Amino acid sequence: MRTMTPKRVQGGTAVAGHPVPGVDRVGAGGGVRRATNRQGFGDRLIDAVFRRVYQPTMDGFLSARSTLGQDGPPVDFLFASGQDPKLPDEVFDRLLWGGLFIYADRDAKRVRRIAQDYDHKRGFILETPDAYTRIGRFGIRLPGLSTCVHYFAARKVNLIQPGQITDRFTYKVELMPEPSAEHGYIVCKEVPTYVDVLYRLRSRFPDANDSDIQARTTKLVNNVFPTFLTREAAILQILQKEMPEPYCHHVPRALGVQKDGNGFVRRLAMNWLRTGGPTLTQIEFARQSAQLLAVLHNKAKVMHLDLRLDNFVLTPRGVGFVDFGSSARIGENIAQSPMLTSLFGEMMKTSKIQRMLGRMLEKGQVTNQSFTCVHQKADPAIDTFYLALQINKPAHNPHFAHLVDYDSESVQARAISSLTAAVLRPKSQTEAPFQTADDVLRGIDRIRRRLIKDQAG
Repeated sequence: MRTMTPKRVQGGTAVAGHPVPGVDRVGAGGGVRRATNRQGFGDRLIDAVFRRVYQPTMDGFLSARSTLGQDGPPVDFLFASGQDPKLPDEVFDRLLWGGLFIYADRDAKRVRRIAQDYDHKRGFILETPDAYTRIGRFGIRLPGLSTCVHYFAARKVNLIQPGQITDRFTYKVELMPEPSAEHGYIVCKEVPTYVDVLYRLRSRFPDANDSDIQARTTKLVNNVFPTFLTREAAILQILQKEMPEPYCHHVPRALGVQKDGNGFVRRLAMNWLRTGGPTLTQIEFARQSAQLLAVLHNKAKVMHLDLRLDNFVLTPRGVGFVDFGSSARIGENIAQSPMLTSLFGEMMKTSKIQRMLGRMLEKGQVTNQSFTCVHQKADPAIDTFYLALQINKPAHNPHFAHLVDYDSESVQARAISSLTAAVLRPKSQTEAPFQTADDVLRGIDRIRRRLIKDQAG
């Protein structure tokens, strides 16, 4: 792994002309649906920019588009024109990470003025700061016979906006322009600053003693975050070495690191597993997820330990896993290190997955002894447990709305729900049929074969 040297972008904007995902989405049945209520994007300005600038550069991506003012899940392309809402705060949550906001107007000065709000501000960078196309008359686009449409394009590069507080993201994670990379960007994950962590802790625990908050901040910035980021960089190297083709392309690849004087990784660069691609059926989503987890466990000997839907991605290659910051090697003797013992012990108590398992155990919703015996432990069975939950309700991740064809009343949804129940609560406690990712995969394949047979009959 090479040491990373951040690249600067000339003029403060990203290099334009990168492949841009398309706007229409091909559904499971082969038809086309659009993520908008504005039929055909009746606004001629938006339509002109889309058809003449972005549609030809789909580059194999089949994604979703919308316009501001329309409800719906986050999309790859968001358009606005004229008097539409257009402030970064109004746009941010409507876009997928890495998505593009395009504003079009006849007034070039207005376009340039609004673009300034997105120039490395509020989680965006300008990818196309000032451009234009023309709306022709009678198919002719010439000066005097056509209308000039000015536009800018800004890409969402931050996972959360500056100043926002969430339980989900602790590291600073953003996209950085890299012309040589696939899609023109790489992912940079780095230890947050002392000031950022202090602000986050004070916001989350307003009644806590300030000296305790400061001590906690120092520990997180100097020890906890660097330790887990260093481990993540090492885990990613193991994945690329041990996972066979093509599975190694379904997890991030480490591109470079920056270390501090103590040898801890402070910044990690990875390739971007960009969301997009053809719609998957729920059964195919389940099969690919279980297959990838089985390879992760059996070939790489790595357990993810944080397999929430937030850490699933759907790309043109299929299902992928990201965020290996909580991962460990199967069989790793964490007890050899007092610091790791303490950190993993705390993580196992506070992990969302572990808390979910604890609540389900109390309610009798999980009786499979493979899972009951690993509560608050680092074990590959934790991944299998959460896999069974995630394949049952993929719609819980709004980013999958256009990528997984899910209908809770469908035959396959009911079959997968029954499989999840059998994984969590087996009829026989002494001979549970589902204990590993391989077991779950075999169960999914049985459902798949049955569905194919029923369709053929």
